[in-house]
Amino acid sequence: MKIKSTIEKIPGGMMLIPLLIGACIKTFQPGAGAYFGSFTGGLISGTVPILGVWFFCMGASVSFSSTPTILKKSGTLVLTKTLVAWLVTLIFSKLVPGGSIETGIFAGLSVLAIVSCMDMTNGGLYAALMQQYGSKEEAGAFILMSLESGPLVSMLILGSVGAAAFPLNNFLGAVLPFLVGIILGNLDPELKAFFNKATGVMIPFFGFALGNTIDLSNIFKTGLLGILLGLAVIIITGIPLILADKFIGGGNGLAGLAASSSAGAAVANPVIIAGMAPQFAPVAAQATALVATSVVVTSILVPIFTSMWNNHVKKV
Repeated sequence: MKIKSTIEKIPGGMMLIPLLIGACIKTFQPGAGAYFGSFTGGLISGTVPILGVWFFCMGASVSFSSTPTILKKSGTLVLTKTLVAWLVTLIFSKLVPGGSIETGIFAGLSVLAIVSCMDMTNGGLYAALMQQYGSKEEAGAFILMSLESGPLVSMLILGSVGAAAFPLNNFLGAVLPFLVGIILGNLDPELKAFFNKATGVMIPFFGFALGNTIDLSNIFKTGLLGILLGLAVIIITGIPLILADKFIGGGNGLAGLAASSSAGAAVANPVIIAGMAPQFAPVAAQATALVATSVVVTSILVPIFTSMWNNHVKKV
């Protein structure tokens, strides 16, 4: 049976399919974790430790020996994406008291959902698109995008706009596995290669655990809003990224458009951040559902738009 290849045909399938399975368990058998206990219960409720290991391995894969071209390109894209996310989060937090909308067509939209969708790029999707349409240097730009992984950037943005305050020990605890991974990976190439193998393996496990925090009824309630949010991510971050790629990164805009997605790992941010900032707990489930929908939407549309942009560039 070609289970793996079938799953990989779905955008973000290695994370989204286990996440959907976990969400079905949460929706229809919410007491499954407590019932089974032991290792099964640990897998169902183990979001934080599984993600902790994943962040460590991600950090170990980040290399500081990249060429200047790669650093320039990736630095341009990462800074642009972060600045746009910061600006959108700032505007939303000032316009919406309390940081979430309670009624109307946008009910469920929160500052937590927005920052989680906006500030992280799907590095794997970006690298694949650049290998097809761009250059090796542009494909290699996904290296610095690994620095966006996890709640670090989201926490910095939320803190800087006054939407949340994170105690230093909690902030350090969130980024320490990633930082230790970076240090060890750059000190020893063998450790880098060893831990790098685990990054892909861990994805379905934390996808499953994350799914067990999602009630599918919330996804159905926020489905249209999630689609709109995904489109907003592409438009709001894509235009500045295209311009930055052309006028700062020296590209033709393809890399910028390819970076205008929501990262699969961003689905974890609402739960993790809500654990450190309790004021976000009431909106964490809806934010998770919105981010998951945005991941699917951007994973499908960004490759299509990038292909269209590539055809446009070739004609010019």
